Amino acid sequence: MTTYLGAMSVTGRALATALVLCGLSAAACGGGTADLARDRVGVPPAAATTARPVTGDTAAPLTGPAAGAASGSAASPTAAGKPLSGKVVVIDPGHNGQNYRHPAEINKQVDVLTKRKACDTTGTATANGYSEAAFAWDVSQRLDKILKSRGAKVVLTRQNNNGVGPCITQRAAIGNKAKANAAISIHADGAGPANHGFHVIMPKKINGPVDPVVKDSEGLGIDVRDAMKRGTGLSYSTYIGKAALDYRNDLGGLNLSTVPKIFVECGNMKNPTEAAKFQQAAFRQKIALSLANGLQQYLTH
Repeated sequence: MTTYLGAMSVTGRALATALVLCGLSAAACGGGTADLARDRVGVPPAAATTARPVTGDTAAPLTGPAAGAASGSAASPTAAGKPLSGKVVVIDPGHNGQNYRHPAEINKQVDVLTKRKACDTTGTATANGYSEAAFAWDVSQRLDKILKSRGAKVVLTRQNNNGVGPCITQRAAIGNKAKANAAISIHADGAGPANHGFHVIMPKKINGPVDPVVKDSEGLGIDVRDAMKRGTGLSYSTYIGKAALDYRNDLGGLNLSTVPKIFVECGNMKNPTEAAKFQQAAFRQKIALSLANGLQQYLTH
């Protein structure tokens, strides 16, 4: 995604409850659901890289109540090692690998309540052509495996990285239909190469369907933010938001959601250091595990 302005400050969340968490304008993520504004809509990213196989659930321990649940300690009501049993999580891997081949389809305008914008976008890519769509798909596959191993029911908004879309409106509808306890849209940004760090995007009230879950979405965002910082070692974004948190009202995937939902910009694919990390399977696994830990913290406290 390209750099955007207007980041808003965020109020803190009580420490007791907050531990473990672009679109046609020049104002959004360089790799997310069509929601985040792209700098080059319809332009194909250089040779997308095939996602690597998923590896195991390792590293980045939890803290607080989620820690006992994950470890299956006697103190946990889910000692069988299924702390997320009964929970539904929707994972939205940003963009899709063939979006760039279908500009008419993905540029179709849809209503996101606060404006009209493209159905979807191509996303961004690293300098050597590793696409955001491939990155998001790989991390999502890893996250899916981890969450299922912890007992969650997982629904993905797309089933592969060889298709088109779905539109941002459909992505929101999938989470709503699933009655998800939490939904997460996975992206990576496409800002200037000097910029670095990750950030989390949360919804604002718009007198629309998202309003009842804005507060819960903030809680989800903070838990995932904290887990990302602890589990990946990535810095908070140096160019968007405050303490890696940002609120927006122009993303259809958030505006149309009736379940707690956030977007995670895992870092900047145009930054050489972060781009190199994103192309390492072990680091993508670390991101997935961190996201899982943040989701678990939110869902179990």
